[in-house]
Amino acid sequence: MEINKKIKVLRMIAMLNIGGPTINAVLLTGGLDKERFESMLVVGRISESEGDMSYFARDRNIEPVVIPQLRREIDPIADVIAFYKIYKLILKFQPDIIHTHTAKAGTLGRAAAILFNLLHRKKIKLVHTFHGHVLSGYFNKFFTYIFLGIEKILAKFTDRIIAISETLKSNILSLQIGNSDKIKVVHLGFELDKFYDIPLRVDNDLTIGIVGRLVSIKNHRMLLDVIRLMLDKQMLQAGQRFSIIGDGELKDELKRYVDKLGIADKVNFFGWQNDLVKVYRDIDIVALTSINEGTPVSLIEALASSRPVIATDVGGVRDIIGEKLYPEISDRGILVKSNDINGFADGLSLLLKNRQLRHSLGASGRQFVQSEFNNKRLIKNTEMVYNAVLNCRS
Repeated sequence: MEINKKIKVLRMIAMLNIGGPTINAVLLTGGLDKERFESMLVVGRISESEGDMSYFARDRNIEPVVIPQLRREIDPIADVIAFYKIYKLILKFQPDIIHTHTAKAGTLGRAAAILFNLLHRKKIKLVHTFHGHVLSGYFNKFFTYIFLGIEKILAKFTDRIIAISETLKSNILSLQIGNSDKIKVVHLGFELDKFYDIPLRVDNDLTIGIVGRLVSIKNHRMLLDVIRLMLDKQMLQAGQRFSIIGDGELKDELKRYVDKLGIADKVNFFGWQNDLVKVYRDIDIVALTSINEGTPVSLIEALASSRPVIATDVGGVRDIIGEKLYPEISDRGILVKSNDINGFADGLSLLLKNRQLRHSLGASGRQFVQSEFNNKRLIKNTEMVYNAVLNCRS
């Protein structure tokens, strides 16, 4: 790098929907050392079924460059147009580093950068973050095989691959994407201070909450089946209720399923909520029933709020909760096998009956996330990745 010249970072994400990838892309765009880095955030168009988190960028005085054709869905015509616009943007901005987040942005962004590097003398360094992966639980075997092949090719041209947990790194390596030296683990980081003052609840009418998009991969049906099972086994008290916070394409279908199971008096749908402090203040236990996860934001926010959690053992969940599977109690919550409805019901019943256990798990969880998932650590570790790839420049 030339002396006193700022390092230009072009950051790209498919859309600013509610979730960890959006939060981290925005925090990194605004949080890098401004004496050393100049950042540009490029985003696509959000789908109507997603919760829009553009306000999170605006609140931090970040105005993203929007490419409407950059979408999560596969659309050959839109994808070609998005590729062309990304390439033109690279020509104009002349970045030193392109850092992509999420699968579609990672594919088009890195492909455009690879073409640029082939046609020009300047070598842009490529960094891609896996926030989870689309290779489990999203597509059929044929498309999964195609996407896996694309990721393997892109990995050969990528200077650093960031995995957000050790478990995710192991999964990526097991798929033969990149190698151990190329993959760096950088935990997610969040602005968690606002959750640390949330007090413990002492209400006997406990509320169990699940926070996330209403899509198949989150497997809300499992929680609804757990509720029906617990009612049948008389494991719930009259005042204990369930809150579903979030929105998505399955909202109407899930409401119909609630009616079919006859549990409407136990379940409330609240849609997206911007005031997350109020959300966690009103919840006693946070549940997660996903089929696949990277590092779930809802669990980190729950632990920061000193709320005990119960979740399925998928993706990077055990990196947050701990290693032990129910009936053993893990370090910061209860971990249950994926789709184990009986185990989930038993574990949740234990939490509902044992106030001391709820409080001890919540306290240990808050201490854990304070050190592991703060935004300052995220920014510092990411800057270290950038320094490393730039020092490799020939």
